Amino acid sequence: MKSVSKTRFLSVLAAAAVLLMASGCASTGAGEGQAQYVGDEQISDPFEGGNRAVFAVNEAIDKAVLEPVARGYRYVAPKPVRTGVKNFLRNLKSPIIMANQLLQGDLDGLANATGRLFINTLLGVGGLFDVADMGGIPYEPEDFGQTLATWGVGNGPYMIIPLLGPSTVRDGTGMLVDTFADPVRIYMFNHDLEWLHYTRIGVTVLSEREELLDLVDDLRTNSFDYYAAIRSAYYQRRQALVNDMDPSMSAGPEIPDYDN
Repeated sequence: MKSVSKTRFLSVLAAAAVLLMASGCASTGAGEGQAQYVGDEQISDPFEGGNRAVFAVNEAIDKAVLEPVARGYRYVAPKPVRTGVKNFLRNLKSPIIMANQLLQGDLDGLANATGRLFINTLLGVGGLFDVADMGGIPYEPEDFGQTLATWGVGNGPYMIIPLLGPSTVRDGTGMLVDTFADPVRIYMFNHDLEWLHYTRIGVTVLSEREELLDLVDDLRTNSFDYYAAIRSAYYQRRQALVNDMDPSMSAGPEIPDYDN
């Protein structure tokens, strides 16, 4: 790793520490709205007014740009093509998943993630085909936010990140660490391939937004409070992931994370 990359990574770790300390001092109240719970845990949204304002801006951008582009992508790209793109992007995240499995002490998960990387890269045409899943090794997403949870770090306040959407202080910190520690990103930046990194981000957002088209339509139409519905769904999904459960089996809809 180049010295510049090391400096950036150390800066991110310092920022992460500050964010986590701030979350420990923050209020754990439900914010401006009525208290909401996921299981026995109360959702902490002390900045709900500001979050709703950012949420409204994100919604406007989504309706004007992301949703139409995602619908166009669904229209022009057959499902096998979209599945191949999703598989390829997941394969690129394998090093980060492996690192977090190791940090969590999950050696079985580490073995599975390592096996998936080699099988799908070698037999799945660089990851376009999920051969490992066909062979009984399913995809298990892991990130540093989940790692912090296994270390006993609480969610901290809920927040809406501009353009990126729902998160918490813990998960936002985890996203920063994963992004800057990602070996694929480091390789691209060290070889003047930054454009590939940003292309990867754009394609990831497009792929995941296309997957959400029907779900978002349903939530917008049927939710009494769309903001609260998204907040609850986010917490339920993250809780399921931390407990190594399939998010689709939790009580709420699956909301993917735009974390790379």
